[in-house]
Amino acid sequence: MFSAYMILAFAIIAEVLGTTFLVKSEGFSKLLPSLLVVIFYTASFYALSQVTKTLNIGVVYAIWSGVGIVFTAMIGYYVFKQALDTPAFIGIGFIIAGVFIINLFSKTVGH
Repeated sequence: MFSAYMILAFAIIAEVLGTTFLVKSEGFSKLLPSLLVVIFYTASFYALSQVTKTLNIGVVYAIWSGVGIVFTAMIGYYVFKQALDTPAFIGIGFIIAGVFIINLFSKTVGH
C-alpha cells in the first residue's frame, strides 16, 4: 500500500512538472519544453496506471487531480505570478480538505 502511494506521489509530481512545462512550451512552439511536457505526462500516466492495480480508480484520480490542481495553482501563483483571488484560495482549501477526507475517512481507500 505504501509503495502505491509513493508511485502516486511520483505521478502527481510528473503531472505538475508536465503542466508547468506546458506553460513554458508557449503553445508547443518551443522544442525542449514541449518534449518535457510529453515526457512528464507519459511518466505520470504510466505511474497512474500502475497505482490503479492496487487502489480504487475513483480515489486515485481524486487524489491525483486534486493535489495536482493545488500544486499547479501554487506554481502559477509563485513562479508565473498569476493572480489568485479569495474565492480561488477558498476553492483550493476545499480541494485540500476533500483529499484529506478521502484519505482519513473513506473505506474505499484500502487502509
